[in-house]
Amino acid sequence: MRHRLVPLLATAALAAASAGAQAQEKFVYMTNWYAQAEHGGFYQAVATGIYKKYGLDVTVKMGGPQVNILQIMGAGQADCIMGSSDLQMLRARDNGLPVVTLAAMFQKDPQVLIAHEDVKTMEDMKGKTILIAASAQQGYWAWVKSKYGLTDAQTKPYTFNIQPFLADKNAVQQGYLTSEPYAIQKAGAKANTFLLADHGYPSYATTISCLEKTVNERSQAVANFVKASAEGWKSYFADPAPANALIKKDNPNMTDDQLAHSVAEMKKMGIVVSGDAAQGGIGVMSEARMKANYDFLVSQKFIDPARVDIAKAYRLDFIKDAKVMP
Repeated sequence: MRHRLVPLLATAALAAASAGAQAQEKFVYMTNWYAQAEHGGFYQAVATGIYKKYGLDVTVKMGGPQVNILQIMGAGQADCIMGSSDLQMLRARDNGLPVVTLAAMFQKDPQVLIAHEDVKTMEDMKGKTILIAASAQQGYWAWVKSKYGLTDAQTKPYTFNIQPFLADKNAVQQGYLTSEPYAIQKAGAKANTFLLADHGYPSYATTISCLEKTVNERSQAVANFVKASAEGWKSYFADPAPANALIKKDNPNMTDDQLAHSVAEMKKMGIVVSGDAAQGGIGVMSEARMKANYDFLVSQKFIDPARVDIAKAYRLDFIKDAKVMP
């Protein structure tokens, strides 16, 4: 009897394990760029099993400069995406894609302007050549112009290459807090970096944004993803090694030095943990900031209020319920 029972128990254990594996619900999250420390919390939740703890089998897919993540989500190839800003998601809704933003892992948008040492303030950028990408025209650049009196006549296209900036002492260029300033420093040049968020730019960044259909039909999975992602960011800042190994696997060009620098800068500047996150938890959003961003886009005629109902563009309940304290 005992001999017959052993294989039966083994079979039962295998069946239970199989059932447990099948219970993991597949979920695809697509980032907005190549794998980097700025995506670390999501990779950390994969690497350390946080998503699995919440019943999810999550795939983090890389975006890139030629990848339209909104189009990919609209085609059903991603469940949710990483919006580079909540302003971007509002414009997507204006263009007819029913996107809902549920969380913003970055309380501060890491968008910066970088200038040579003679530029001490944002006002000093008047008369300078400013290198910006076309995508900035309906985002931070419109905000900078309206606040500091700069003009489109000053701009030239930014080609995601620091050499034109290094070669022109009259140039100012756009950048990401954790990227271009580091590259410029490595090139041996001195520069001043202006984090727009610290000058009043209200945009959130690194959002979890999904289609209304996904939120409505897979509400529990989405809620689990939001909470697990916030836990992933908390874990990443405690020990980034597990996520960094996956980041380098997805993006072999990423270096340990760059990863360490990015993590240090995000901590130092309060990109994830600052403002409302200190009381409301990682990823939290506020109605006041959402309204400020909405009003800015309407004032610039970047969205039509007749087409974009702000009450449908965001949901606060998912991230409020998550409450992952830093």
